[in-house]
Amino acid sequence: MNTVTKSPSGPETAENTRTSFESTLKSSDTEETIDIWFYRPIGYQIARFCARVGITPNPVTIVSIFFGVAAGILFYYQELWINVIGMLLLVFANSLDSADGQLARMTNNKSRLGRILDGAAGDFWFISIHIAICLRSQNEGWSALIWVPGVVAGISHVIQSAMADYYRNVHLFFIKGTSGSELDNSRDLQKEYDQLTWGRHFGQKLVARTYLNYTKLQESFSPNLQKLLAVVRQKYHLGLPQTLVDDFRVKNRPLMKYTNIIQFNTRVLFLFLWLFIDQAWIYFFFDIFVLNPILIYMCVKQEGVSRHFYQKITSERENQYPTL
Repeated sequence: MNTVTKSPSGPETAENTRTSFESTLKSSDTEETIDIWFYRPIGYQIARFCARVGITPNPVTIVSIFFGVAAGILFYYQELWINVIGMLLLVFANSLDSADGQLARMTNNKSRLGRILDGAAGDFWFISIHIAICLRSQNEGWSALIWVPGVVAGISHVIQSAMADYYRNVHLFFIKGTSGSELDNSRDLQKEYDQLTWGRHFGQKLVARTYLNYTKLQESFSPNLQKLLAVVRQKYHLGLPQTLVDDFRVKNRPLMKYTNIIQFNTRVLFLFLWLFIDQAWIYFFFDIFVLNPILIYMCVKQEGVSRHFYQKITSERENQYPTL
């Protein structure tokens, strides 16, 4: 379940702390401008420090959860100066969230548990934020019905984040292979889950069940993509042809901007705006009526790309991607 691959030199060596900034990034195709110019440089410095003193990625992720939840709590108050402190805490939490992935790549210390924690961290932040905004809105005169858009927006956020993360990893899988991607599939996860018992592996099985459900959610929104991945894994198990890699990158890269829009930066910039004008409730409706249509458009376009390459690979006449 929690397989870790470490570099022989270990996370604390000086060699690892000198790892270039660019090597700690996932891919230029999937990185957002704000991340490149702001969060990633901060995360890189945090990652270098952690590597130097021997701190591993998972503790960094866990610390980020505390900062993010604290930020959400501070959004409950109507005093702007308290909200600003919350904004700074949320920015720092996201810097830590950036740092844990950069540290994992810097030290070659990656694990599935780390991936699960990384995804769960953001959910904890926004659960705190949604609860705080609902309670704040009730204090401002809203009825308990404010919890309806609060919950709907929360569910929307989970799906948006799940699909954005999934599509990014699919893109990385095609352009970098398994070494540069964290792409999992429910079939393999189900086998691992079935090997665990509730009596002997309660904690592991609970985490495995949660992650299996999360992966099935991602797959349920992308049926054409599942067909493409299945035929690619079957036909190109020795490696993807370079022509397929190049063609997929060209056709799929424009969709990466939508994964960025529905992720952290856009929603948080607007959240801060609503807090500054003391109308935090607008955040729920922004999530539901602005980000959800972008999610739908992103899924439809990605399914079109997947259908295109599935037909090209499976057509005997049009197959331009022979096996290696």
